[in-house]
Amino acid sequence: MHAVHRLHQFRKSLSTTTYKARGQRVIRCDLCRLAATFCICAIAPKKGTVDTNAGFLLLMYDTEVLKPSNTGKLIADLIPDTFAFLWSRTTKNPELQAVLEDEQWQPFVVFPQEYAGDDRQVHSNTVICEQGKRPLFIMLDGSWREAKKMFRKSPYLDKFPLVSFDPKKLLDNMSSPVGAESRYTVRKTELEHQFSTAEVGARVLEMFGEKANGHLLDLWFDVFNYQYQKGVCQRNKGNPEAIENYQKLLNEK
Repeated sequence: MHAVHRLHQFRKSLSTTTYKARGQRVIRCDLCRLAATFCICAIAPKKGTVDTNAGFLLLMYDTEVLKPSNTGKLIADLIPDTFAFLWSRTTKNPELQAVLEDEQWQPFVVFPQEYAGDDRQVHSNTVICEQGKRPLFIMLDGSWREAKKMFRKSPYLDKFPLVSFDPKKLLDNMSSPVGAESRYTVRKTELEHQFSTAEVGARVLEMFGEKANGHLLDLWFDVFNYQYQKGVCQRNKGNPEAIENYQKLLNEK
């Protein structure tokens, strides 16, 4: 189990009623949250598969961690140093603060550049850390409306630089065989070029120079996206070769 699995269990323990997501009658795997018939846990990356210097901190909006369609957990599947916390506007979380203040990390908030103030440092092409530091990418995980609220109402994040990217400009430097459009069709997006949390994570890894890890996360996302749609009553728009492509890359590592 990783940080998102543990947060999911914690959030469920706070509920007095069952969270009724779409597809609530589906019998799901407790870990990947896919329909049990289409579970992908058996092919999840094994411990030690990913060699990375990056860390991720998922700041999750209340019920986001309960949604089977959440893709933040895919980052935690691959990146060993992934932390996950529920976001709160008023309640201070000492464990969250401890991670942000840990000297090994150099935190970056991943968010669109147009929301940055004039004095906010923005990394838009590459991510470079101070000597002896590792990047900690802070992902505001929720709907677009929720993410904007978290960005505006989390003053303890204001001191950290932003990581932002233009999908069309970044495409030329990416090793992953993806376009400038999101492949995530499970949820409706509110903005053009809006990506899922896992897709953003893959691009951030590319910007940090870990192109192989960004590619692997993209392919793992494709596996989740395709298998998720097998369990819903809609036309599957995912990649039918997703598992084959993902396993081929793992075998090459």
